[in-house]
Amino acid sequence: MLQCGSIYSHTPSPLKALSFLIFLLLLLPGSGQCEPAPGIAMHGSPAEPAGFTHFPYANADAPKGGRLTLAKRGSFDSLNPLIVKGESAEGIRDYVYESLLARAYDEPFTLYGLIAEKVDTPDDRSFVEFTLNPEAKFSDGTPITVDDVVFSHALLRDHGRPNHRSYYQKVTKVQQTGDRTVKFTFDGSGDREMPLIMGLMPVLPHHLIDPETFEKTSFVPPIGSGPYLVGEVKPGASLTFKRNPDYWGAKLPVNKGQFNFDEIRFDYYRDAGSMFEAFKAGAIDARPEDDPTRWTEGYDIPAVRDGRIVKEEFSVAVPAGMSALVFNTRRPLFADSRVREALIRLFDFEWINRTLYHGQYARTESYFARSELSSHGRPADEREKALLAPYASEVKPKIMDGTFALPVSDGSGENREGRKEALALLEEAGYRLDKGKLRDKTGEPVSFEILATTRAEERLLLTYARALQEVGIEARIRQVDSAQYQRRKQTYDFDMIQYDWPVSLSPGNEQSFRWGSDAAAVEGTYNYAGVKSAGVDATIKALLEAKDSESFVAAVRALDRLLLSGDYVVPLFHLPAQWLAYWSRLKRPADTPIYGYQIGTWWAGP
Repeated sequence: MLQCGSIYSHTPSPLKALSFLIFLLLLLPGSGQCEPAPGIAMHGSPAEPAGFTHFPYANADAPKGGRLTLAKRGSFDSLNPLIVKGESAEGIRDYVYESLLARAYDEPFTLYGLIAEKVDTPDDRSFVEFTLNPEAKFSDGTPITVDDVVFSHALLRDHGRPNHRSYYQKVTKVQQTGDRTVKFTFDGSGDREMPLIMGLMPVLPHHLIDPETFEKTSFVPPIGSGPYLVGEVKPGASLTFKRNPDYWGAKLPVNKGQFNFDEIRFDYYRDAGSMFEAFKAGAIDARPEDDPTRWTEGYDIPAVRDGRIVKEEFSVAVPAGMSALVFNTRRPLFADSRVREALIRLFDFEWINRTLYHGQYARTESYFARSELSSHGRPADEREKALLAPYASEVKPKIMDGTFALPVSDGSGENREGRKEALALLEEAGYRLDKGKLRDKTGEPVSFEILATTRAEERLLLTYARALQEVGIEARIRQVDSAQYQRRKQTYDFDMIQYDWPVSLSPGNEQSFRWGSDAAAVEGTYNYAGVKSAGVDATIKALLEAKDSESFVAAVRALDRLLLSGDYVVPLFHLPAQWLAYWSRLKRPADTPIYGYQIGTWWAGP
C-alpha cells in the first residue's frame, strides 16, 4: 500500500480504524487518488499542512536589502564544498546549491518542497519518488530536469565527499518515471532515513560540470539554483554573495521571509582576537560567542552599554552534541581503553570551569546531552536491553543502569583522587611511574601530541597537559594553521585533537560517518577516534530502521551507552544556551525555532 509524504502516523488507536476506512473510500473508483505530499517527516507527520504559506519562525513581510557581514576564522582555497580536497569557502552549500527538499528548523527532521514540489514513498521506504517543480531553474536560466538529478546522484556517489559516497551507494536503481518525476530505489538495508537523505541531495547542473575535473579545487564561481550568486572572491580573505533578483524559488513557502539581504559577505581572520576586534569596530554584523570569559567580561564596551550591540541568549531544544578531546585509537598508546579511561579521570572539569570559564559551562556526560536522546541518568529500558544483549561486554554496568557519572573533583586544582585512580589504571595497563616519568614496558617515557588551532584551545590544552604531567605524561601542544589542521584531520595524522560533533533531534546516517567501523578506515570521515565496534554498528542500524519514535529513542540511547563505555574521548562541556552578539541594525523575527536562531530569516533595519 502506498502512503504519501510522511509515512508514520501518531494517530491515537481509537481513530486508526476510522482513518483507514476513509483512506479505503478515497481509493474507490471515482473517489480520487492519494496525492504525493509536499513534505516528509522522519517520524510522525509534517507539522505544516499542504498549502502553508511560510514557516512560523520567518517573517513573510521582512524587507529586502542591505548587507550582512559575517566572519570565519582561518582561510579557504576552494569554492567546492562537495569534495574532500581543499578547504572550501563558507556559504556555497547554503546560498548557491539547493536540494530537492528544504529542512524545517522547528521540527526534529521534516523536509518540505523546494526543487521537488512533491515526494512519494511507500510504508517500507524501499524507494522514494520526487516530482520536480516546473519553475525550478539554475541561475543561468537553464531549467532543472530529471537528468540533472540523476547526474548529481552519480557524480556525488563516485566523486563526492565520503559521506555522499556512503549514503548514495545505498541507491540500487535510479529511474525517470515521467517528464518531471525521478525514482530512487534502495537496497534492502532497511535504512528508513534514505528518502530524506535523497531529499537533501544537492542538485548540480549537468551542462556545466565535468566529472573528470570535479574533484579539483577551483575558484571558478559555481552555478546553482539557490537564492544567491557568487560575487567578489578574494582567495583566503573574503567571499561575497549577491542575491539573485531572478531567483526562481523566492515565493515558495519554504523561502518566504528568508534570504533577505542583498549581499552576504564572509570575511576571514587568522585569529579569534582580531575577529573580535573587527566585530567591536562594526566591521562584522553578528558574532556567535562560545567563550564564557569574553561573554562575561569582553563586551563591557560603549556599544553594548548604549544598545548599539545586542547580547542575546537563545534557548534551544536540541542536543548539545559532544565537544571533546579525541583519542586517536589507531595509535598504539590509545588502543588500550584503560589508558583512555585514566586520561579521562585526569581531566579536572570543576577546576577548569571555575578558573577559565567563570563557571558558565555544564559538563557533557552524553553524546546527546540536553535532550531526551541522552542515556545519562536513565536506566536502560527493555527495548535498549534487547538491542544491547548481544554486546553486553561492550557496555559498562553503571552506564547500563543509569548511575554513571564522570569524575567530580573538589575544584581546588589538586584532583588527588583522580590522579590516584588514573595511576591505578595505568599500572594495570603495564605502565609504571619512574623518576617522575610514566614509562611503558620497554622503559620508554610516555608522550603524545595534541593539535590546536586557536589560543582558546591552547589555553585549555595547556591546563590539561599540566594535569597529565602530574602522573609523568608529557603532552606536547602544537598549534597549526587551519589548512594543516584540516589535512591532518582528514588523514588521521594526530594523537589527540579537540573536536565538536553537533547533533540534531533526529540523528541518522551521519552517525555511521562518525562512529561506523567502515568509516574508521576511510580518510575524510568524522570517525576521528577510529571507533570499530559491532555494537555501535548494530545500534546505528537500529536507529535507521526504527519505525516509531519509541524504537528510535531506544536505539539512540543504546548507541550513547556504547560510545560512553568505549572511552573514545575526554568529554568536555557545553553552554546552557546559544550566545549571539549583534549590531542592533539587524532585525529578527519574534519566534525562534527549536534549533535556535536562524540568521537566514533576519533582515537589515535602518
